[in-house]
Amino acid sequence: MNHLMTTTRDGFPLAVQVSGPAGAPALLMLQGQSNSHTWWESTRAEFEPQFRTVTFDYRGTGRSRGRIGEPSSTSFAADAIDVLDFLGIPSADVYGTSMGGRIAQMVAINHPERVDALVLACTAPGGSGAVPRPRDVGRALARLRGREYVEYLHSLFYTPDWPGRPEDSRLLGDDSMTAEETSAHLRISAEHDAWARLPEITAPTLIIHGDADQMNPVENARAMDERIPDSCVVILPGGRHGFFEEFAEQVTPEIIGFLTDRDG
Repeated sequence: MNHLMTTTRDGFPLAVQVSGPAGAPALLMLQGQSNSHTWWESTRAEFEPQFRTVTFDYRGTGRSRGRIGEPSSTSFAADAIDVLDFLGIPSADVYGTSMGGRIAQMVAINHPERVDALVLACTAPGGSGAVPRPRDVGRALARLRGREYVEYLHSLFYTPDWPGRPEDSRLLGDDSMTAEETSAHLRISAEHDAWARLPEITAPTLIIHGDADQMNPVENARAMDERIPDSCVVILPGGRHGFFEEFAEQVTPEIIGFLTDRDG
């Protein structure tokens, strides 16, 4: 993997990671809230025979550090475009999970010419059409601290059959983040609202979700499918928020099949 640094249009330093065949179609992978590119550690390699994978550490994570300010899913989408520009990639397939799916929506809406195909996993549209997580889940996430919080978060991502321990997961957050950086990421997810603009998405779109996801309930997948013109939806029985990792043997081929069919 090549580790690079670039600077956004407003001067913020971003860490960028690129791997896979140089001549392959580009796949921009957007991770979840409060996470760096290490979110993709266990699944990235499966895409690389077919794709040149591109990731970057969001502002406030990994090696992308500076004064974070008041970012949004729209501003992080602009960062993604700056990364593609830095790499000389005119357009890419875009795969976003959780908060990364919110950012991916804004990439597809605001920069349609840069998106060849779109994959939205375990995410939500925001706005009036979004289905919120169960109230008890939100309360627990706000109340719990320390080890109890990590174990509860782990249970939202993985089923009891998953053999990994919380400390083994790369999906539960970047523990180097400051309280200010974490709060900024929370606001990005909470304030995202693409509902009214989803019909503007022109890229062919795969919406994929686990039906046991309590972080972003599965009804959001069905709602987005109704709003995005050229979309299809795949629901994985029993999948929780980290279904794309736990059930990667099913999920990754589904995504690759969709993208390669669209790429011709």
